[in-house]
Amino acid sequence: MGRYMTTAEVAELLNMKTDTVRKWRQTAGLGPKWTRWPGSRVIRYERADVERWRHAGEEG
Repeated sequence: MGRYMTTAEVAELLNMKTDTVRKWRQTAGLGPKWTRWPGSRVIRYERADVERWRHAGEEG
């Protein structure tokens, strides 16, 4: 996987359904940080942010 991940890639990494990851985006404070690429509807997650979020959950 590259530096940026799709919703499907994040879901696979976290062993979640893609719908769950999408719902997290709609609820402030849930899920890893995401970004919408300027001028498009494309949503991506920076892998480092996903990993940070994932490990924070394992510690808490």
